Amino acid sequence: MKLIPLPAFDDNYIWMLHDGYEAIVVDPGDAQPVLKALQHEGVQLKAILVTHHHADHTGGVEYLRQATGAPVFGPAHEPMPEPLRRLVDGDVVSVLGLELRVMDVPGHTAGHIAYFCNSVAALADGPVLFCGDTLFSGGCGRLFEGTPAQMLASLERLSALPGPTRVCCAHEYTLGNLKFALEVDPDNPQLAAYYAHCLDLRAKGQATLPSTIALENQINPFLRSHHPSVMASVHTFDANGTSQAGVFATLRQWKNHYR
Repeated sequence: MKLIPLPAFDDNYIWMLHDGYEAIVVDPGDAQPVLKALQHEGVQLKAILVTHHHADHTGGVEYLRQATGAPVFGPAHEPMPEPLRRLVDGDVVSVLGLELRVMDVPGHTAGHIAYFCNSVAALADGPVLFCGDTLFSGGCGRLFEGTPAQMLASLERLSALPGPTRVCCAHEYTLGNLKFALEVDPDNPQLAAYYAHCLDLRAKGQATLPSTIALENQINPFLRSHHPSVMASVHTFDANGTSQAGVFATLRQWKNHYR
């Protein structure tokens, strides 16, 4: 299986996974990068997966459906381009010999879902998570529709996935997220090393993604809101955030205004 991030717009990634013959794509906000990749890789599109309703994730769905005939899968409780198979937590999408398990991860939007695949025989490089805008490398999505408690619970679900799981986020936000993370957790050696690594990747014009769950558990302050160093930093920003949910909410608010 070949996993490819397809750049779109200013900083989006549309993810393509293919076996040399057939492909799936995730969150195609623009059809053109997908069509070019299908031609370049010499593969046919078999399924379109969507994590949430925002236009930069759905804008290319209808064109791709008409151009390829590929079926569309998406969240049950969000406005989506019809027709599609609507999915809830625990559903499984079977395609390309893979089983992608659906996880409800509200927070960024009210009905956001993610897709986790642990088909060991087919995925030699480890499991894959397509998490849309819920989890970013070094960060998490803004809370447009959900609550801090919902997002915290969603991130805790994702952080419990196997460590080698490749985290396929939908935006190249890594450097900005890591700059903020270093403000929050300046004495974290894994974080400092990862920031240097990502600076080098971006200087070479390469994607910082996918990350892994193991790495994110080491460096991402939004997965570490229970950690004493993160809690101490949050309390210096706002001493009122004391419970874990309160620390997380304050951390998210801090990031919203960070420049």
